[in-house]
Amino acid sequence: MTIRRGAHMLAALTTALLLVSCSGGDQGARRVTEGRDYQWDKKAGALDASAFMNVAVPEDATQIKGAIQLNPQEDVYLLTFVTSEKTAEGIAQDLRSEEPLRVRKGDSAEGERFGHLGLPEPQTLKGARWAGVCPPCVNDHRRKKVQWIDVYVDTLEGDRARVYLQAF
Repeated sequence: MTIRRGAHMLAALTTALLLVSCSGGDQGARRVTEGRDYQWDKKAGALDASAFMNVAVPEDATQIKGAIQLNPQEDVYLLTFVTSEKTAEGIAQDLRSEEPLRVRKGDSAEGERFGHLGLPEPQTLKGARWAGVCPPCVNDHRRKKVQWIDVYVDTLEGDRARVYLQAF
């Protein structure tokens, strides 16, 4: 009976140690959402996201933020900034989407991507316009590493707009 009890305690201790060692030391950066395991690249920012998407941040841009979400299959690059409405629309056009910017109805927030940057998810903003594009599908050789880009333009006051870009 003592041997059996010792075996149970050893098994419990081994399980506890295994859980602790697999949990990783960086709990703040790792999240599990909807069965997906991802983490944020703490060293990456707007410059990295801009370079991956081959999107130049306008000179007049303010509130520039970016991040890279590391995923097992493909990383997701986020870039956001505030610029003039005209410039925001020009950025969307430069992506060469087959459809113009339009308001999408019924979209809900998927995950916490832009929330990581302290912003609401763009698809939840009333009146935000969206376009999506597959750069390889439209022969955009400038973005041959990019499989998909979502762009949202949220009109603000004073001829300003926040651009949200998400790419993988």
